[in-house]
Amino acid sequence: MSLGKVAVIGAGPGGLAAAMELAGRGYQVTVYEKQPYIGGRTSRVQLGEYKFDRGPTFFMMPQLLEEMFQSVNRSLHDYVKLIELDPLYRLQFGDVHFSPTRDEAQMLERIEELFPGNGQGYLRFMKEEGEKFNRVSPLLQRPFGKLSDYISHDVFQALPRLNAIGSVYDRLSRYFSDERLKYAFTFQAKYLGMSPWECPGTFTILAYLEHKFGLFHPIGGVNRVCQAMAEVIREYDGVIATSCSVKRVLSKNGKAVGLLLDSGDKIDADHIIINADFATAMSRLFEPGELRKYSPAKLAKKKYSCSTYMMYLGVDREIKMPHHTVLFAENYRANVHDIMTKKVLSQDASIYIHNPGIIDASLAPQGKTALYALMPVPNLSANVNWDEQQERVKEAMLNRMEQEPELKGFSSHIKEEAIISPLHWRNDHDVYEGATFNLAHTLDQMMLLRPHNRFEELGNCWLVGGGTHPGSGLPTIFESARISTRLLMAQDSKDRIRVGGSASPIHKQKEATQWK
Repeated sequence: MSLGKVAVIGAGPGGLAAAMELAGRGYQVTVYEKQPYIGGRTSRVQLGEYKFDRGPTFFMMPQLLEEMFQSVNRSLHDYVKLIELDPLYRLQFGDVHFSPTRDEAQMLERIEELFPGNGQGYLRFMKEEGEKFNRVSPLLQRPFGKLSDYISHDVFQALPRLNAIGSVYDRLSRYFSDERLKYAFTFQAKYLGMSPWECPGTFTILAYLEHKFGLFHPIGGVNRVCQAMAEVIREYDGVIATSCSVKRVLSKNGKAVGLLLDSGDKIDADHIIINADFATAMSRLFEPGELRKYSPAKLAKKKYSCSTYMMYLGVDREIKMPHHTVLFAENYRANVHDIMTKKVLSQDASIYIHNPGIIDASLAPQGKTALYALMPVPNLSANVNWDEQQERVKEAMLNRMEQEPELKGFSSHIKEEAIISPLHWRNDHDVYEGATFNLAHTLDQMMLLRPHNRFEELGNCWLVGGGTHPGSGLPTIFESARISTRLLMAQDSKDRIRVGGSASPIHKQKEATQWK
């Protein structure tokens, strides 16, 4: 017997995770996805015989997703083969190549060789940031919907370790004296689309997570994780409707009651879960004037992440580069300032290169390479004419990449290519202002001040994804799904008890089993 009907808007990783949890626990779930494919920003790009991840290119903290699969009596590893990356990545500062590893002894040796005198700072970083993570992680696993949520033991435990006053860069300056080494542990702020000089010091835990728990590549690409969740949803009789766009969330008496599709069909539902890009969803999915807190004027005043310029290149030769390479700008601080503050295209850019074929032969034919390159750029609030600048940026990126010995002359071997600029992110992928990493993680847009998992404007409506608590990045997106589905199930459990009186012993046992 179904516990109720749930409609999920968007088949991104958050929507799929929520749908999997609820389908596996007895809900009748349908996911509505506008695109003809699933995954959202974590989907696959296929160009002829070459396959690419559209967005995220590594998987972190697989234990979180393992727990979610186990909660619905499945094993992640029956669906996805994960390979741990060692080194984590290659970071290039001019002629200096630094390859961090999770092996502590090797890491100390490499740091002392390249950045003498900084080894002890690394050990302090791992110890102190580990203690911080242990205090902060409970706050990322539960909702913040009202002021009283701050009055709890875990908040008081975490407060002395939050490091919210001061930036990621400030925090790393306590551990390291060499600027390049600071950048090696602060560039992760870009995962949130922010500057390490502006990102709250709390987020030094991003680098800690990489160095403590490692980075993983799913064979077939990170999009394979989305495919795996979709398989489990279908195994539990859930439905994923692609090429099916939602026009409106329907409401009655202050509660969400269904959806109006672009086709004109009306869908009844007991709950609506929104996994669409947050600001885009608020702008399009509700009747004008229905939302007070998220009106167009108020959305425009919020802070958003930077954007990205993406190149997907099918190359008909082998490229022997590491899985991840970051080419730092000669003046990294000025580069970040251009993007985040001046909002101009930087003449001295940093570039990320993804070469997964070095460990995954499934992405291109033998002897060929599926190469992905990303350059952080301002979002569309900047005065950049992308119709004019797109080709110039492409040529600048290719010229910079050609300077690497492994890539010398590779441009003449490009047989397939696709570009996603900030304009494409907005127009083709419904990303508000092309802000690839969603709402910025500033102090006034975190925890209680971030859009709530239980959508406060409308009952029986829930948010998942990077635009709600706890934030952007795959691990936190999965946590948002887990938080929202637990709130939804807890509400339903209370409603059943209110309607039917005290829960029977059998019902209580069923609820206890569901929460394991």
